[in-house]
Amino acid sequence: MNTKVKILFCDDDKNICELARLYLEKEGFEVVIAENGRQAVNVFNREKPSLVVLDILMPEMDGYEVCKEIRKTSAVPIIFLTAKGDIFDKVLGLELGADDYMVKPFDVKELIARMKAVLRRFGKDATEDDAEEIVVYDKISINLTNYELKVNDSTVEIPPKELEVLYYLASNPNKVFTRDQLLSNVWGYDYYGDSRTVDVHIKRIREKIENVSDKWNLKTVHRVGYKFEVLQ
Repeated sequence: MNTKVKILFCDDDKNICELARLYLEKEGFEVVIAENGRQAVNVFNREKPSLVVLDILMPEMDGYEVCKEIRKTSAVPIIFLTAKGDIFDKVLGLELGADDYMVKPFDVKELIARMKAVLRRFGKDATEDDAEEIVVYDKISINLTNYELKVNDSTVEIPPKELEVLYYLASNPNKVFTRDQLLSNVWGYDYYGDSRTVDVHIKRIREKIENVSDKWNLKTVHRVGYKFEVLQ
């Protein structure tokens, strides 16, 4: 892993922070630590990390508030790390723009694997492939090579997982995918078995692209799933 890749790890438990720093630095990451929410926002603005691992239950500002602040200016990947494991918290975190979610106690190796997977997708360079991975329709361009969404020729900030969902659907126009198929094909692993994860991402995507064009539509297929419908 490139030593220039900087990770912001935020947790009010100093032992967890130091354990994470130890493992992450062994993997070649540069690590900056924050032990409360307000400090996390300040460190993020100062250090400009490539990925944020963010605990939810922190003093001064909780992880949800920190996530909202980060999303005002950045689409950097965010992984929530928390002892709270019920579905409500997962969905709320995703609605705020998080890209992944791990429940304490966690396996550090799994966390690192997920971090690397997100970074590979988000930091993918155009020189890595012979051709760009890009889908273009009327008034929209979805570029998976540089993780860029353009609507009406203007760049729209979008978290990486939302862009991956949109790209996958748009790459398979008029084909219906169930929520489980999207979880398997886009996330690539068992995302706690919660199909509402997909619904949350679709909702957020629609906020960015709805009513942009009358030639295509991100459509819900009742009791089945979703499709990117190209209208003739």
